Amino acid sequence: MALVSVSKLLFQADRGGYAVGAFNANNMEIVQAIIRAAELERSPVIMQASQGAINYAGLEFISGMVKIAAESSSVPVALHLDHGTDFEQVVKCIRSGFSSVMYDGSKLPLEENIAMTKKVLDIARPIEVSVEAELGKIGGTEDDIHVSEKEALYTDPEEARYFVEQTGVESLAIAIGTAHGQYKGEPRLDFERLAQIKSLVKIPIVLHGSSGVPDESLRKAIKLGVCKVNIDTNIREALVWTMRKVMAENPAEIDPRKILGPARDAAVEIIREKIRVFGSSGQA
Repeated sequence: MALVSVSKLLFQADRGGYAVGAFNANNMEIVQAIIRAAELERSPVIMQASQGAINYAGLEFISGMVKIAAESSSVPVALHLDHGTDFEQVVKCIRSGFSSVMYDGSKLPLEENIAMTKKVLDIARPIEVSVEAELGKIGGTEDDIHVSEKEALYTDPEEARYFVEQTGVESLAIAIGTAHGQYKGEPRLDFERLAQIKSLVKIPIVLHGSSGVPDESLRKAIKLGVCKVNIDTNIREALVWTMRKVMAENPAEIDPRKILGPARDAAVEIIREKIRVFGSSGQA
């Protein structure tokens, strides 16, 4: 089937009390793993590409792979730009056929973030491309975007209300204690802040930096209004650790298919686990 908008998937999730997984698609094996896992679980799915993935694989390769996967799939698939900090990059992704984009103006002053988000909405909304924005800084590193612990700020609920009122954005990524990359300890999420934000904005909430967050914390966050959960690091771990294991057991192996094949299978399993935690199994 054709690509669908993230907004459509998230508003259905909001009504249904579950979340849709947004998994970073960095290469062919990961794209195949995501779609395989989604089909096995009968779950809608979001494949997203960061600016780093686009620089690595090329915009047309990323969009082409995901479109082929979606067209041959029996479950709804969206293609989303993750952490688009450059307006021109956002435009290029829309032109390339992305069904959703994130404009990340979280490092900008509030009014500038609002102005830029509205600029993105002006070009995306008429062609039914959904838009995600971010308010508050999520710690850690996402490709070339780094936010130190000192810089990381929780999202202010009243600012969130004002931001959504001023922009009319369709989903909002908030900072409540998660971080990009691998955690050094167990993350502690501010559930009270999440509940307050959700009561004020009335739109789907997005949780970034979710790899490493305990399953029970994710379930609680979803119960409180999170409808999109981003996962990248857990997939990288499953892929790379399996590749290392295969190469250690077979040091003479030179066939990449025999190394990447088992790694892809491992990625399928971790994605299926996350889909079950998110509650989206059987929702396709």
